[in-house]
Amino acid sequence: MPRILRADQVFDGTTLHRDAAVSLTCAGRIEALHPRGSALPDPAEVTDLGNGILAPGLVDLQVNGGGGHMVGAGTNAAQLAEICAVHARLGACAILPTLITDRAEVTREVIAAARSAARDAAPGFAGLHLEGPHLDPARRGAHDARHIRPMTRRDVELLCEAAQTLPALMVTLAPEAASPEQVAELAAAGVIVSLGHTGCSAEAAHAACRAGARGVTHLYNAMGPMANRAPGLVGAALTSPLVVGIIADGVHVARECLLVALQMKAPDQLFLVSDAMAVAGTDLTEFTLGGRVIRRAQGRLTLADGTLAGADISLPQALAHLTALGVPTARALAMATRIPADLIGAQDRGRIAPGARGDLVLLGPNMRLSKVWLNGAPIEPTVTA
Repeated sequence: MPRILRADQVFDGTTLHRDAAVSLTCAGRIEALHPRGSALPDPAEVTDLGNGILAPGLVDLQVNGGGGHMVGAGTNAAQLAEICAVHARLGACAILPTLITDRAEVTREVIAAARSAARDAAPGFAGLHLEGPHLDPARRGAHDARHIRPMTRRDVELLCEAAQTLPALMVTLAPEAASPEQVAELAAAGVIVSLGHTGCSAEAAHAACRAGARGVTHLYNAMGPMANRAPGLVGAALTSPLVVGIIADGVHVARECLLVALQMKAPDQLFLVSDAMAVAGTDLTEFTLGGRVIRRAQGRLTLADGTLAGADISLPQALAHLTALGVPTARALAMATRIPADLIGAQDRGRIAPGARGDLVLLGPNMRLSKVWLNGAPIEPTVTA
């Protein structure tokens, strides 16, 4: 007997449907979306969710940690699965656990753990994001300068091999640290190349884009500002087909800059990331990153010198921030579901369509998370303020 969830609004990844329903198979997949007035399967187990928006499980492509864990030295498949579980309870039913700049042996260790998580089909594990170490040291942000270095032939081979064995592999790099030829080889192997932590020129960014780079990591942050005759990566990102991630927490990006990005980028070229750290899903007030203490206070995560070190926001909170700025609900939701899923080629995530995974969230007033389903099964959500 199919299970049916009915809600006041259903978002399918593109469109909001009023008074619609979603049927799920016994295997935890989406069977169909039933618009208002259409006949429902009979017999069926129908659950009326009442007011709220039933949407695809949220998709987060930049998750450095959660539940007290950081992706880094010592990370294994079980810890990656726990980080995925923490974020599923926060509404992000598909994530890319993210390793920031570290030693080469740690990168290899995390890739091995990610392969194991993929083989285990860890719920919520959608691939891996390597943010660094091939960055511009002058734009390192909270990354450890000791481990930032140019890309080598060995690095290219490691990344190309990893891309063949993971559901998705995203790599953030700076054009200063990787040549267009290296970018082209990575892209040809299936690596999703994202530009970030760079002071590069717009010309260098466009060259990387022509070579196969497809994304930009946390627009505006850890990159040179746009000036009248030096537009840099910001200018290139806003005027090219690059698909751009952004942190909408009211801390990393000023309201005016966020509005510029929303107005400049095509609707399918801008998506949300949490840039979450170890404290996500916990009440911890601090943690360590590369031996440095990161403090959590007033919605910020900072080093002792005040440098931002990741973000303290969930995707439902980021959605609330966008809609409070007047962003249409459907566009905001697409930025946390279908658009990031499409960037990593996850056609069975981020949408409500026949055959898609039964990952769903119910969002109430102000995008407050109310319910979560992972692979069709309800799980207890962690509701953030």
